[in-house]
Amino acid sequence: MAEGERYLKLIRWRENHIKESNFILILSFIVGALTACAALLLKKLIFLIQQFLTSPFSIENVNYLYLLYPAIGIFLASVYVRYVVKDDISHGVTHILYAISRRQGRLKRHNMWTSLISSSVTIGMGGSVGAEAPIVLTGSAIGSNLGSYFKMDHKTLMLLMGCGAAAAIAGIFKAPIAGMIFTIEVLMLDMTSASVLPLLISSVTAASLSYFVTGTQPMFQFSMTEPFALSRIPWVVLLSISCGLVSLYLIRGMNKVEGWYKKRSNPYEKLFMGAVVLSVLIFLFPPLYGEGYSSIENLISSNPEMLAQGSFFYAFKDNVWVLMGYFSLIVFFKIVASASTNGAGGVGGVFAPCLFVGCLVGYIVGIAINHSGFGTVSPANFALMGMAGVMSAVMHAPLTGVFLIAELTGGYELLLPLLIVSGGSFLTIYLFEKHSIYSMRLAQKGELVTHHKDKAVLTLMKVENVIETDFETINPNMYLGNLVKIISTSRRNIFPVVDESNIFLGIVPLDDIRNIMFRTELYYRFKVQKLMISPPAIITIDDQMEQVMKTFDDTKAWNLPVVDSEGRYIGFVSKSKIFNTYRKVLVHFSDE
Repeated sequence: MAEGERYLKLIRWRENHIKESNFILILSFIVGALTACAALLLKKLIFLIQQFLTSPFSIENVNYLYLLYPAIGIFLASVYVRYVVKDDISHGVTHILYAISRRQGRLKRHNMWTSLISSSVTIGMGGSVGAEAPIVLTGSAIGSNLGSYFKMDHKTLMLLMGCGAAAAIAGIFKAPIAGMIFTIEVLMLDMTSASVLPLLISSVTAASLSYFVTGTQPMFQFSMTEPFALSRIPWVVLLSISCGLVSLYLIRGMNKVEGWYKKRSNPYEKLFMGAVVLSVLIFLFPPLYGEGYSSIENLISSNPEMLAQGSFFYAFKDNVWVLMGYFSLIVFFKIVASASTNGAGGVGGVFAPCLFVGCLVGYIVGIAINHSGFGTVSPANFALMGMAGVMSAVMHAPLTGVFLIAELTGGYELLLPLLIVSGGSFLTIYLFEKHSIYSMRLAQKGELVTHHKDKAVLTLMKVENVIETDFETINPNMYLGNLVKIISTSRRNIFPVVDESNIFLGIVPLDDIRNIMFRTELYYRFKVQKLMISPPAIITIDDQMEQVMKTFDDTKAWNLPVVDSEGRYIGFVSKSKIFNTYRKVLVHFSDE
């Protein structure tokens, strides 16, 4: 039996013997297990590379190999992506959002492994980014391709992508609740009765496998030495505002720096500039090396002086003000280092930078409060809260920030202040940025699916799918008599006017010529050029459907012409066709 026949037989057997709802649960379990294995493999690869390169480093002395390792890492990752992958695999979560919005839940097959290789090299050799976005892309790609293999519909593919993303967060952080909430808040999948159980199965499976391999201890060891007091709530609110403002700097700073790299058309120029910037920054500020999780561990364990190891600042580790200035510089330059890593060709995400920056901001604010003379707080507790605050604001995901930090550290005793910081930082940044760092690129193009059902349905619709082409085109030099002959055989009451190159010029509405169309003495006196008018508006084939509907509302028109980017006529879009298509998509979109 041929391989193709065996495959079709397998599909038919599944359809005949396993109910689809049950099969989705089976797939969600498989996605969770495979994604957890990928997450564990990525973490191990990064650890082994970092251990091999940095274990001989001196604590007291400046380590000059920091000038070399990051540059080599970016070079290797860039060459791999450019000549082996031959596809853009950066900004993994944005790729997932785009696949949900525009590709009906389909991710390319190579996304199941290419991010693992490139991000492990990038981060292991010093790239100042996180491994979480690459593993989220890997998990979503596993879900998408597994569903595609078994011929699942696009709605199920999107659910399986969400299962992969949830499993990635649950597996890499041992945080099943955060994995589920991340999928709902960041990927903006609706929480329905049909999606809760698959997401839960994937998250729990991934977390359980991670527990089995690495132990049940949380990722960061945190023991709260000073219980939270309600009298400190004003200081917590101050921290939340600080986290929101720093997050605004992080989002805009990263976009600006990455935009600067994008303007460089020569990839080798980008590679050289990014490698130099990153290497110099890591040489001056060693905590910028890699994900920075060891620095987080030291801060929440109240060992801030450990961050000065291997730097020029080690001699001043006992001077609190020099140390806080050092931390502030790290926060400032972390954005440049992370954006340079990705902009130059490295592969990584912003999860780890958010946690790293938030931890530093929380610790700095805690120390500042203690030295202000107005209050006393625990800098370690504030470091923990700062992580939740910055993550919540940057990702526009306050619940993800709360539960991720609680599960990462076991710090459930700080649940109330975590909620306050996350909510406050989110509200602060929302005044300035309406979209997360992941979704803002798609939102600017109108390609973002949201929880708003109307906008989500319009995003899923495309102009090319509602174009009507049964309109008779006419030439501007055509006489009225010839136009009347065309009218007699046409079922439409609008006639688009185009030239010899099919460039759209205008329209002739039937109502405008009804009073002269039966006067034969005028048949060869008037030409179409004299009779045509401009339409209320013109739609281009690349317009987003939300913009198209706004144009219809503004013009009060019922039919509008569609042209390509060069002005060539394609057809018409009618409001009735859009409404009919909208109803069909809405029913499918809302169906559980």
